Amino acid sequence: MSGTTNIGCVCGRTRLEVLGEPILVSECLCNSCRAAADRLATLPGARNILTAYGSTPCAEYRKDRVRILSGADHLREFRLSADAGSRRVVATCCNTPVFLELKGAHWLSIYLHLWPDEARPRAEMRTMAGDLPDAPNLPEDIPNLRSHTVLFYAKLLGAWIAMGFRNPKIEVAGKIDA
Repeated sequence: MSGTTNIGCVCGRTRLEVLGEPILVSECLCNSCRAAADRLATLPGARNILTAYGSTPCAEYRKDRVRILSGADHLREFRLSADAGSRRVVATCCNTPVFLELKGAHWLSIYLHLWPDEARPRAEMRTMAGDLPDAPNLPEDIPNLRSHTVLFYAKLLGAWIAMGFRNPKIEVAGKIDA
């Protein structure tokens, strides 16, 4: 395992520390991630986090390997609907999306735009290409998977076992609408 990496929002008020290497690095093409990114891009001063072909690049990290260094008071959750099982967390100081957390998950999908370009982890796979009507037009630099694979879930399960089946809670300061 390598050392720590400090990452943060656009304005620098919200900073995180991630320990070691991510569980995996992926680009999600699901309808939910694309819809959430589109809505979050409408917040004042926000940037669109989607790639040119509509994916949401993330590094999946164990929750016990993520620490909020500053700006916790700026973190707000956004849900696509009131009963949505997943939440996106935004640093409201500059409306930067920070991470996605699935209900019951032991990991966070931390958005890759938080890393400087030269230090950004490289995606290993694209998932949920089956949600795209134009999936054949995706770049072929990494696998474009129709859905999640057994390997994807095996990596997540291995991380959960290594965590002793714990699921730390990540508190945020409130909610936002977009």
